[in-house]
Amino acid sequence: MSLRKTFDLSAYLVIGPENTLGRPVKGIIRQAVEAGFSFIQIRSKEASARELIQLTKEAAEVLEELNKEKEVALVVNDRLDVILAAKEQGIQVGGIHVGQSDIPVEVCRQYLGEDAIIGLSARTHELMEYVSTVETKDIDYFGAGPLHETQTKPDCGLDDEGKIITRSMEELRELARISPLPVVLGGGVKAEDLKELAATGVQGFFVVSAVAGAKDPYQAAKELVDTWEAAQQ
Repeated sequence: MSLRKTFDLSAYLVIGPENTLGRPVKGIIRQAVEAGFSFIQIRSKEASARELIQLTKEAAEVLEELNKEKEVALVVNDRLDVILAAKEQGIQVGGIHVGQSDIPVEVCRQYLGEDAIIGLSARTHELMEYVSTVETKDIDYFGAGPLHETQTKPDCGLDDEGKIITRSMEELRELARISPLPVVLGGGVKAEDLKELAATGVQGFFVVSAVAGAKDPYQAAKELVDTWEAAQQ
């Protein structure tokens, strides 16, 4: 079943083996989903293709075991080859998330088909102009940030001159207003940011270390989900 029309960006976990303090990725995904996370992205710059296929398989198994495969979207960062290989093996993976320097979205759409979810990291430089003018027919959502500087991805938010641009809440309100697509915002996001972040109108938040690196991933994930949901009321 495709989640392209129904995916939920509200609580989005980005995870790979380098983020989990040595703990199994599968177990942390399970805890996040049990706590209410609605979107999972497998991302690793260190894992081999085979390892990424295995991680994707394990994530898909978690969703099936929890009866969440029709509610929680699963995508892989950047690696179209991994997704195609996973699909060939019968693994239920929903799509891909790409950055500005990764495989073009139209190529991803060509290979993955109309049912795939394709997310794109919005350009940091001239962000507002970019989201209001970019061709979006092959894109389903924008990832934006960072809200704060983050050690998890120190190159996040670099402009053309190599300076980090963090996003103010005022900018995010404008971004949510003008974007033709749903926006998920991350980069150092913490529970105390979520009330103000929800008020900007973005559709969700993404985190890495706030859950994957937490002492108790379930409790950390639950606090984030509960705080976000309370801010919607």
